[in-house]
Amino acid sequence: MSISTPTSGIRAVVFDFGGVLFDWSPLHVYRHLIADDAERLHFLTHICSPEWNIQQDGGRSLADGTALLVRQHPQYESLIRVFYDRWKEMLRGQLDEGVALLKDLHAKQVSLFGLTNWSAETFPFARDNYDFLSVFQDIVVSGEEKCIKPDARIYEIALARYGRHLVDLKPGELVFIDDVKKNVEAAQALGWRGIHHVDAGETRAQLKLLGLPL
Repeated sequence: MSISTPTSGIRAVVFDFGGVLFDWSPLHVYRHLIADDAERLHFLTHICSPEWNIQQDGGRSLADGTALLVRQHPQYESLIRVFYDRWKEMLRGQLDEGVALLKDLHAKQVSLFGLTNWSAETFPFARDNYDFLSVFQDIVVSGEEKCIKPDARIYEIALARYGRHLVDLKPGELVFIDDVKKNVEAAQALGWRGIHHVDAGETRAQLKLLGLPL
C-alpha cells in the first residue's frame, strides 16, 4: 500500500551519493603516501585535482585522464597512477546516518532516485558492493550520460528518466539532496525543490517540513 503524496506535493526524493550516502575521499589513500600536509594539499589541489577528477565523472576514460596528467606532470607519475589503481580504497564505505535516512524513506514507500557525479568505470563497483542502492527506482550516473552536475542537461535527463516511473512527473514534485551547494542551486533553478546536505539530522528535519513521512 503506497503512501499519499505529502501536502507539499513532493512525489519523490532524489539523492546525491558522495558526501550524502558514501564516504569517498582521495585522502583515505594519499595521507599514507604523502607525509607532508602542504605537499599533499598541493598535489590534490593542483595535480590530481577535483577539476581533473570530475572530467572522468563526465565521461572521459580513466586511462585518458591518467595519461593526460602523466604527460603534464611526469615527475608525479607514480602518485598520479595511484589515483585510479587504488580508487576502491578511497571509497571507505557508507555514511550510516545518510543510509538510515534513505532506508526510512524506503520503508514509508517514498519513491527514491539517484543523481550522482561518478565515473561510468568505477560506479559498477559501488552498485555491486552496496546493497542499499537497490532501493532506488533509477540512478542517473554522470559518466554514463557524459554530462555532470551542475549542468542543466543532467537534471533534464534525470527528470525524463524518473518520469518513466512516475506519470506526469514535474520538477517541483522532486526534492534533491546534495552536499554541494551549487548542485542544489542548479536543480532549484529548474524548478526542483532542494536541500543542501550538511548533516543527516538537518536534512531529515527539512524533509519533515516538506511533509515527508519521517
